[in-house]
Amino acid sequence: MKDTQVPESEQSKELFAYFGLAVYYCQALEQQLTNLLLLTKLSQGETPTEADLAELYQRKLSNSLGQLIKEIQHHFPFSEEETNQLQAVWKQRNHIVHDYFKERIQETFTPAGRAQMIRELKRFKNKARRLEIKLQGYCTELYNKLGIEEETLI
Repeated sequence: MKDTQVPESEQSKELFAYFGLAVYYCQALEQQLTNLLLLTKLSQGETPTEADLAELYQRKLSNSLGQLIKEIQHHFPFSEEETNQLQAVWKQRNHIVHDYFKERIQETFTPAGRAQMIRELKRFKNKARRLEIKLQGYCTELYNKLGIEEETLI
């Protein structure tokens, strides 16, 4: 049986760091989707009290990325391109979190394999980050429109 010890090289540490960053930016995206959903509902007068808002916020924080994407599409006018980007990040996020290392474990044992994985994870991290920044901008617009402080929901 082949040795399955995780390589301890600096490149291995970098690989795992980029995996962590990919997951981090997906969670940041989930947070922005939650904020955007609440702000959109507030702007439409759908959340009348502070208690309702707090309860809804807590509920939405436990939703998955897929649930948030499906729900926000009913409340926020994303472009077709933005919708496609959200769907792509969601699909790729699920693959990274659930299957990436299972499918690529052998590549983690070679410098070339790790380098390729690092490049893929960097590209995904950058894609998720750009989308998160875009959603952050939409949230800022709604905060300003509603006249509330950003720290109120975050």
